[in-house]
Amino acid sequence: MAKPWFRTKQYGYGASPCSWEGWVVLAAFIGVMIGLTTLPVPLTLPHRWLGVALRIGLIVGFIVLVGRKSDKPWAWRWGK
Repeated sequence: MAKPWFRTKQYGYGASPCSWEGWVVLAAFIGVMIGLTTLPVPLTLPHRWLGVALRIGLIVGFIVLVGRKSDKPWAWRWGK
């Protein structure tokens, strides 16, 4: 496996960035989520489901990417 972008947490569930690639992915995800709030009203008013569908798709894609670029499989961890 190549260098991981995310490391699994020592306590709890999930992963956090450990390389510059992971931080870029996280910053881009946050930027796009914030950017979705600026969608023009004429686009979102007749299609209220559009914003929700875009956000759900981004969240699912982000979780899949983080899971694939992590150093270990995700599991609940209680420390060492």
